[in-house]
Amino acid sequence: MSPGTHDTVLAARELYRFYRAGEEETLALRGVSLSVERGETVAVVGPSGAGKSTLLACLAGLDEPSGGEVRVDGIRISHRSETERAQLRARHIGVLLQTRNLLPHLSVRDNVRLPQRGRGGRAPVPAETLLAQVGLASRTHVLPRQLSGGELARAGLAVALANAPAVLLADEPTGELDGETEQLVLSMLRARAAEGCAVLLVTHSAEVVRVADRVVTLTDGRASSAPPPHDRQETHDVIG
Repeated sequence: MSPGTHDTVLAARELYRFYRAGEEETLALRGVSLSVERGETVAVVGPSGAGKSTLLACLAGLDEPSGGEVRVDGIRISHRSETERAQLRARHIGVLLQTRNLLPHLSVRDNVRLPQRGRGGRAPVPAETLLAQVGLASRTHVLPRQLSGGELARAGLAVALANAPAVLLADEPTGELDGETEQLVLSMLRARAAEGCAVLLVTHSAEVVRVADRVVTLTDGRASSAPPPHDRQETHDVIG
């Protein structure tokens, strides 16, 4: 399906992103277009410096593209004020960054509650219920520094899912996780996709690529799309 159809939840059209440092100009994104459908999982791969994290930041409304636009559920999120982008993100987008998006001075439960308060109205899922779903029912009152690496990954995912988003964007969601925890996180991501969430994952992980419905490869700020590979050798070749 092309961007703009009724099942397209996330659509980016001709995204460009320039950075300037003195007289030096870096072109991080060069006309990237992509869409993610309801219930679809898309993996974004490519070498370091290809523009993957820049793309995710523009899709999430954390950064503004220099050209092009991003729409979520048909609503333009790009080229708005930072306040408007934050409000739209709270309603429609869950974001999981490599820093695990946890505030160190808040308990795990309060980290989940924070975006729910920003959304306004009643939380779609109580924080305690969401933390139980990711296996952290006994860790709700602890601080992030008291969590293991696997627990941090699951807590960060709970924060990203706090508002039952239409779109979930994750930057290296399984980075530095052991195999068992990686499989747990991936099963949760796939479960959300099965419920209708549009999932986009920036990754270097062969396992993440394996569970994706489609793979978008970024090279020098340009994108190409393909079905996922079917064996580990092909997966290794895609990721590089």
